[in-house]
Amino acid sequence: MSNFTFNQIQELGHEQVVYCHDAATGLNAIIAIHDTTLGPALGGTRLWQYDSFDAATTDALRLSRGMTYKAAISGLHLGGGKAVIIGNPSMKNEMYWRRYGKFVNSLGGKYITAEDVNTNTADMEFINLETEHVTGKPEYSGGSGDPSPFTAYGTFVGMKACANKAWGSDSLENKKVMVQGAGSVGQYLVGHLLNAGAKVFICDINQDRIKQTVDKHSKVEVVAAADMLNVTFDIYAPCALGATINDDSLSKLKCQIIAGAANNQLEVEETHGRKLIEKGIIYAPDFLLNAGGLINVSAEIGYYNKDLVTSAVEKIYGRLQDCLSLAEAENITAQEAAMRMAKKRIADMKELKSRR
Repeated sequence: MSNFTFNQIQELGHEQVVYCHDAATGLNAIIAIHDTTLGPALGGTRLWQYDSFDAATTDALRLSRGMTYKAAISGLHLGGGKAVIIGNPSMKNEMYWRRYGKFVNSLGGKYITAEDVNTNTADMEFINLETEHVTGKPEYSGGSGDPSPFTAYGTFVGMKACANKAWGSDSLENKKVMVQGAGSVGQYLVGHLLNAGAKVFICDINQDRIKQTVDKHSKVEVVAAADMLNVTFDIYAPCALGATINDDSLSKLKCQIIAGAANNQLEVEETHGRKLIEKGIIYAPDFLLNAGGLINVSAEIGYYNKDLVTSAVEKIYGRLQDCLSLAEAENITAQEAAMRMAKKRIADMKELKSRR
């Protein structure tokens, strides 16, 4: 571990970071546990071909911190964690995931995993053979299935709250919305937007995903990745990987709202959050907006009821309104306002525990 990585762990306030290696299966994983004040750390496992262990660790640290705040601001009795696996999705098989499940199990319930980028419900089923500390299992295995529909629905609900702030109405009819990233969440979001009467544009470097989306939703318009920032939209919805809000994109981006499901959208939170204010763009903090999937899988830990989950996801609308109001009143970025809301709940719980 480099000094840079260890400094990150200290600066971001992580409780524990575990490096996992298994030569037989080729498994190399990093499990980052950020904060367990509110409960065990729940967060998905991401499989990605990272350039280095330091790059993978940085991603795990940022993502797990986001999960802490996502759970806190959503009122869940959970902490924040995340795991990343360095590898190609083609490496996946039963033994690969069962070995990973043993690593998860060794943490004794301090970390609960779920699906994320390049992992799915079938992978969670294999992990479940070695540990009970897993959510997002297939419905036939007693789980809630794919959480993507709830992530997309929460993003859609929050987008409507932003619209109400920008235009005095939460109607999205005839609004031009660019959905960047046509994966599972992006495709479900496209469906909600079309049903709401929006004019939907999609962009993805994966042409298979573009074809899937167009085949399913014939009314969408495709924009090439190279041209995306040259088009004017009402709403930009980043739904792929993070850091798409940066110096380069902000110099070109023409929209009034940014509300998407991707994690860690701001490359530098304070710098780019402040630039959004200067450009008059309303920003929906990602960990608040994309919490629907977490809300759904967290319900597996207790009594799962889809109607109750849907109702809980719809509360994102009011939370986002509160966040934007706080940001305006305090002259702070929306990201900072959301973090204040989340950190206050964690601090309140720490104080409560100290009195027991």
